[in-house]
Amino acid sequence: MTDNRIILHIDLDAFYAAVEQRSNPELKGNPVIIGADPKSGKGRGVVSTASYEAREFGVRSAMPISRAWKLCPQGIYLRPSFELYETVSAKIMEILREYGDKFEQVGIDEAFLDVSNKVNDFDDAAKLSNRIKKEVFNKEKLTCSVGIGPNKLIAKLASDYQKPYGLTVVKPEDVINFLSPLPVRKLIGVGPKTEIKLKEMGVKTIGDLARYNKGMLIKTFGKWGSEMRELSNGIDNSEVMEEHEIKSVGRELTFEEDTNDSELIFKAIDKLVDDFHYELISGHIQFKTVNIKIRYENFETHTRAKTLEFYTDDKQIIKDTAKQLTQPFLNIGRKIRLIGVRVSGLNLGEKQKILKEFRRIP
Repeated sequence: MTDNRIILHIDLDAFYAAVEQRSNPELKGNPVIIGADPKSGKGRGVVSTASYEAREFGVRSAMPISRAWKLCPQGIYLRPSFELYETVSAKIMEILREYGDKFEQVGIDEAFLDVSNKVNDFDDAAKLSNRIKKEVFNKEKLTCSVGIGPNKLIAKLASDYQKPYGLTVVKPEDVINFLSPLPVRKLIGVGPKTEIKLKEMGVKTIGDLARYNKGMLIKTFGKWGSEMRELSNGIDNSEVMEEHEIKSVGRELTFEEDTNDSELIFKAIDKLVDDFHYELISGHIQFKTVNIKIRYENFETHTRAKTLEFYTDDKQIIKDTAKQLTQPFLNIGRKIRLIGVRVSGLNLGEKQKILKEFRRIP
């Protein structure tokens, strides 16, 4: 791993839910679940964020909303207010940016800071992190957790170690001991399918993976096997990067019930475009291509796109083009489960901010 680096990962705690609780004091102390309306347990879509009160009932991000309802029917279910979240996020990111030699926003609610030249050692970095936490709380009344490590991988894992409002420091000499007992699923890039395969191979913890035969991992997973082995040993040389190339911006919506009602589908398109158009304007972003995604009730999925002859940020053009692209998929006797609208072929202005793409997981 690269020597002499001190990296912070700042993760805002239960961000969407926390913003809603801040905006409405009556929500404080209650289980708040951001996502689709559960419709008495029969709702569609997934949980975007759950407050820590809701997590005590087992509710988690990306969980089907119907499952969340079964676990926590007394919860307060709210639809996301993306424009509000983005406004609050921008204020917090401006605070964080001032603390690092390098700054990298990796989502609406998290960022990396390289503070190698700002502090003398890891103890000094801990003091700096406490100042960051206090400033964010004092100015925005929101909490964040901070992980400190010799690279981005360790810092990110550390920020999740003691939540909410936690601070975890992992010095270079402690990396292996920190990683070894963690479940292998905690490793960045290890998804459900990889986890199952690793468990079949007897690999349950990151430490198990670090000790596993590298040749066998490569034979089973290809290049990713070699990369996993490096990560499991705490090796990550990726830099904190200020610039990010945004390739597209958009939203998707899973309907509460499958539908072939064209009026309802077109209203959904309008709502999706309204939701993400703020990102284009606030980020000084223009687009050239409009994309739509249609998923039928049997999960058959189609995508279509139209490229314009000019760059624009016009909201009505997105809506009209998306509806034109959608029209051939309507009135053919099949119901639609999901609709998505996205713009790509972007022209990023000088004041463009790093923005997170928000997606509903179908």
